Amino acid sequence: MSSRLEHAPTNLLRLSLAFILFKWVSAVQYDPNWESLDKRPLPEWYDNSKLGIFIHWGVFSQIGFHSEWVWWAWQGSHDADVVKYFKDNFPPDVTYADFAEQFRASFFDANQWADIISSSGAKYVVLTSKHHEGFTLWPSKYSFNWNSMDVGPRRDLVGELASAVRTRTKMHFGLYHSMFEWFHPLYLQDKAKNWKTRDFPEQKALPELYEIVNTYKPDVIWSDGDWEAPDTYWNSTGWISWLYNQSPVKDTVVTNDRWGANIPCHHGGYYTCTDKYNPGVLQANKWENCMPLDNYSWGYRRNINENDVLSINEVIADLAETVSCGGNLLLNIGPTGDGTIPAIFQERLSQLGQWMKTNGEAIYNTTPWSYQNDTIDPNVWYTMRKTGNDVTIYAIVLKWESNSTSDASNALLGDPKPTEKTKVTMLGYGKPLKWSTVEKGMEIRLPLQQLVPEPLSWGYVLKFTNLNQTHLPKKRPMMQMPRKFRKNGKINLYKNLGRPY
Repeated sequence: MSSRLEHAPTNLLRLSLAFILFKWVSAVQYDPNWESLDKRPLPEWYDNSKLGIFIHWGVFSQIGFHSEWVWWAWQGSHDADVVKYFKDNFPPDVTYADFAEQFRASFFDANQWADIISSSGAKYVVLTSKHHEGFTLWPSKYSFNWNSMDVGPRRDLVGELASAVRTRTKMHFGLYHSMFEWFHPLYLQDKAKNWKTRDFPEQKALPELYEIVNTYKPDVIWSDGDWEAPDTYWNSTGWISWLYNQSPVKDTVVTNDRWGANIPCHHGGYYTCTDKYNPGVLQANKWENCMPLDNYSWGYRRNINENDVLSINEVIADLAETVSCGGNLLLNIGPTGDGTIPAIFQERLSQLGQWMKTNGEAIYNTTPWSYQNDTIDPNVWYTMRKTGNDVTIYAIVLKWESNSTSDASNALLGDPKPTEKTKVTMLGYGKPLKWSTVEKGMEIRLPLQQLVPEPLSWGYVLKFTNLNQTHLPKKRPMMQMPRKFRKNGKINLYKNLGRPY
């Protein structure tokens, strides 16, 4: 038996090499320009996560009408329905600030929120620390008497949720932050001067960003409210270079692309491009599909109807398409002003979690395959997992060919090409499935629908091993294509660009 001393030189060498590698990585510095910042690789945790939960919460939640843009609709654009709502239901001298005092978050339980959100299978959560109304959900030094400690809840809502998420779950914690504020006098002053002055970002927006990063150390900074002014007005590249080089989260943080007019979908850590962005084809850059469960609002609405909310089938369909095309899904919920998550949102998150428990293998830590949407069945989306030389392909099938529970049915797929060693299983079922080759592709015999767990009726996953990979098209970079082309199946673009696909 060898002694520990015999291995000491080898272990010392490994430690030395590891230290040198660490110092080299730590020494990488990013300059305050997009050319340099765009070269920073995204931390692997983000691409591996695939699923996050967005939370829109603020004073607008207390009003609970129209959307999170209710203040602007009332006193900015003067939307007729919104103006009438306030006229019919409140005193004529009511102000938006009055609702901030009523925004008490009386039933807000950060531990309960963390548990509910984690039950969805999400790997990260992003809270609106400040929306366009300017009200901060933390005791900001730069938002006197317009924050959750001075007015309304008298609590640090961001701090409470950050602590609960980190102590009770394995999720990463992130923060949304709006750069602009609709009615802030400094912002309106800079705007009137065509952005030739920068009083608002220097005295308000940027100090807030430094404050939330240093205080709460979020792993996601989800910027918004940037579109009216150029990125030079916001000093976006200067701030992001600090975030990547010197901040307490420089090695783990990810950022999106909303850092100034014409910047989205061109620069940033990952692309969001537009709300509900879902191109339907593989993209050259890492991207995120942020979408609300409520089709008509990101914030809470008192008059929400069941039909306004995405069904679990629709959520899973969006998740499958998004991940297949290399994106992450950030699914939004809107809590009430008193701090409760509406029951229908809780139900959707619970259902999603049930589905992910069975089928998460086809979502987490996967990469796009050479095909995204099946060439025969448009209800099928593919993902891939590679371990060493072993390649596993997953087909996420969104619809059973037969609604009958008494007769088994077949799935016909056009893109998987089997070999003699090919094995096909269904996640959650366990037994191997019989298959055969046909003229158009591969036919798989499915089990009786009544024999599989209920969540698989929302979408099931076929797992393929030992497929023929030699016929696959070569991958080449491709720019964004209109969504109308998303059913063509053979999407050949793919480019790393320094990001960990």
